[in-house]
Amino acid sequence: MSDLLTSIKPAVRQTQAYTLKHLQARVKINQNENPFDMPEPIKAAVAQVMFRKPWCRYPPFVPMELTERLAGFAGWKSNGILVGNGSNELIEAILMVTVEPGMRVTIPQPTFTLYKLLTTILGGQCQDVYLTPDLDFDIPKLIEAAQQTDLTILCSPNNPTGSLLSRSDLRDILRAAKGLVVLDEAYHEFSRQTVVPLLQEFDHLVVLRTFSKAMAMAGLRVGYLLAHPLLVEQISKAKLPYNLNVFSMAAAEAAIEHFDLLRPQIELLIQERKRVYQELQQIERVKPYPSQANFIAFRVDAAPADVFTALYSDGVLVRDISRYPMLERFLRVSIGTQVENDQFLVALRRFATSI
Repeated sequence: MSDLLTSIKPAVRQTQAYTLKHLQARVKINQNENPFDMPEPIKAAVAQVMFRKPWCRYPPFVPMELTERLAGFAGWKSNGILVGNGSNELIEAILMVTVEPGMRVTIPQPTFTLYKLLTTILGGQCQDVYLTPDLDFDIPKLIEAAQQTDLTILCSPNNPTGSLLSRSDLRDILRAAKGLVVLDEAYHEFSRQTVVPLLQEFDHLVVLRTFSKAMAMAGLRVGYLLAHPLLVEQISKAKLPYNLNVFSMAAAEAAIEHFDLLRPQIELLIQERKRVYQELQQIERVKPYPSQANFIAFRVDAAPADVFTALYSDGVLVRDISRYPMLERFLRVSIGTQVENDQFLVALRRFATSI
């Protein structure tokens, strides 16, 4: 068996796969999903479209109708947009066309682990820039690293901490950066901030977005990136042909058209985030950290595995993030419905009083 694996790159053999054990629970608040399903009028509109479409035909090779709608929705030119099978595919495509063996890539830590995983597999060298003790971005160190590396990848609001990078700080990083700067704003709707206006100023900025979070389409896998058209032309070479199916495209178009039905859900989740954060502050042996996303990271004065198990025994599924750098005593909870959040808080209080 060891001889068989010699065909696999050493960097791959030494890297842990990105994976998540599938668990069922009464209250599932572990994957930063929108707890509110897609509104029925949007589902009905998609069903009507799909009933008329021939399923035996390939989707458009370039989904112009969707990119045109995204252009109006996001405020960017249509030839500067690339859609993908979730933003994960686009992260992979960006790294495939940029990262070469030995190339240095700046990545804050802790953050979404896929950036470092794919960079390592492609032979790149990660320049880790750790967050501050308060889990904020360390701007001076990021600027210094961006000046010396060929690619900088940022997530704002950051997953799993919820930290937000201001436009002014990003502008400073962009001015200093030696190479491309990728800003993943998968959770931007919950911060009420987007960096898209900076695309007008900086040709080397790439912005990633997804329909999986605020847009309530995690099950349909739709993401998109916004960048200078010349960059999009090159990044598109690494995406798979016909990467987005006709159902997902129809759903994305309907979600854009009826975004007014999704906006109240987003506002409710923002208000629930504030409430849950305040409630967590009142629980002994628990310290929540401010978040601008639809989740909250919190430190516990106990083994995170024990907290996870206790909550799961109460029917509440959260995320143990204690393997991330700097987060050895942390868990992360997604903001659910008011009822789900209350059940989580009751279960956590029960555990906190038992230790």
